[in-house]
Amino acid sequence: MTEDAQALKELVRREFTKQAPLYARNPLIWDQERLAALVEMVAPSPRDRVLEVAAGPGYVAMAFAEKCKEVVAIDLTEAQLEEGKRLCAKRNIANVAFELGDAEKLRFGDGEFDAVVCRLAFHHFGSPERVLSEMARVCKAGGKVAVEDLVASEHPHRAARLNRIERLRDPSHVRSLTLSELIGMFTRSGLEIEELSLSYLKQEAARWLANACTPADDARRVMELLEEDEQNDQSGTRPYRENGKLHFVQRTGRIVGRKLSCRS
Repeated sequence: MTEDAQALKELVRREFTKQAPLYARNPLIWDQERLAALVEMVAPSPRDRVLEVAAGPGYVAMAFAEKCKEVVAIDLTEAQLEEGKRLCAKRNIANVAFELGDAEKLRFGDGEFDAVVCRLAFHHFGSPERVLSEMARVCKAGGKVAVEDLVASEHPHRAARLNRIERLRDPSHVRSLTLSELIGMFTRSGLEIEELSLSYLKQEAARWLANACTPADDARRVMELLEEDEQNDQSGTRPYRENGKLHFVQRTGRIVGRKLSCRS
């Protein structure tokens, strides 16, 4: 592992340790409708074994646990996993196992899982294609791999503006990919896309910044950029006012692919 890659992972651990309690309480993270939509797209059977990569507090894992035999939830950050264990205990969920793990180098064998999922984490990965390749590797032939994440505009200048805002808010943000980039990664990883959808997360800017514990100077700059985009949307976030508060939208993409049994 390069020094830069290791430094990024330490940054992710630090940021998500700091954010852990607020992150677990964020209603956009545990929104039941969005969780159910992802589970429905993957459609696991009661016999299935599922892996969640970069699980955070495990809301996705818990949603899948209601429909399948077992879920393994891995994350780089111990504090996030502890939140997940606490939530599972509170809900009496016994078929989720939480483990420390690196998404770029999964400890599991080839074809060990019926489905592998990752939600709202690809923008934190230094090597997202390597992560997706690993997810595909540990998925059995005919099984499903699902990714849901923030997606950037296909127009480079708009994508760059969006990622600038996101990095100011949270320095562990690397880059929101475009939908076309994600589609290409799926194809190169031996996955045939079965379902694809786009949706939006509506964010109140001040609360969004507070959830990440963004330093005051960076938070002010983010607000300035969003206010500029109120007049001339340069990032695709479409800022607007509601009850006197600044809001914006984040576009998200959800892709489910089936692992091919052979690759030419």
